[in-house]
Amino acid sequence: MSKFSTFIKYTILFSAIIFLTVVTQIGGVILLLTYHLTGIRQPKFKGDKFIVFLILYSLFCFLVVPLVAPIFGRNAISNRKHLRPKTYFTILCNRNYVNIELNETLEQTADNLEGANSDIKIYYLDANFPFFDGFPLFPHLSHNDGKKIDISFVYEDKAGLIANSQKSNSGYGVFEEPKDTEINQFKKCKSAGYWQYDYSKYFTFGTKNNELLFSEEGTKQLIMALLKSDKWGKLFIEPHLKQRLNLTDARVRFHGCGAVRHDDHIHIQLQ
Repeated sequence: MSKFSTFIKYTILFSAIIFLTVVTQIGGVILLLTYHLTGIRQPKFKGDKFIVFLILYSLFCFLVVPLVAPIFGRNAISNRKHLRPKTYFTILCNRNYVNIELNETLEQTADNLEGANSDIKIYYLDANFPFFDGFPLFPHLSHNDGKKIDISFVYEDKAGLIANSQKSNSGYGVFEEPKDTEINQFKKCKSAGYWQYDYSKYFTFGTKNNELLFSEEGTKQLIMALLKSDKWGKLFIEPHLKQRLNLTDARVRFHGCGAVRHDDHIHIQLQ
């Protein structure tokens, strides 16, 4: 193997380690462990590294990480009838970890919704990684301490019935645009030079269910159910939706132009 080929091989390996670490936190370490166990030069059979990686990653993701995360004050979100991940990609990438207080607060809200026989359910998106305060959860600015979580909007069909489906595969990037009579914070931020403000549109991973409509009543019910707890410190949503839904709680705030649009999801965090 030429020096150039070796350089390319190790460059690809290094890039894969960085990518997997950014997306899953543990993936880069698992890839290094895979190469250590299988040998970096001569695979025993085609695809052996990939198979070993999948086995190791699955073992760590579903067995090891949940046992070790509590040492760092984190637990996987406890799924319930009214508390579910929007996509299991969140779980596979270890982005479903929160501290004990946030987990308990979500559980209580979900139980209250279930007890009221509500059609409204909490579908969560990105939360936090399992280990280390301060470790960034790309592309988020603040999901690094176990205290933050993103939650999907509520949608309905044309008959006004609550739907348990979403409009993008990731839960992000399909915006509920401001009406002519509403605050257009997107326009203000873009005009001020904040080019990144709508870049989450590139992270939909595909759109679907285009017939669904943003449920004003359902989303407001979800937000009000969440805010019944005094554990929450802030809830971020785009100003035009705060105006449209008539949300008067002081904890409902604008996140600032330095972040990204929040008319595709709700961000909520503990005090």
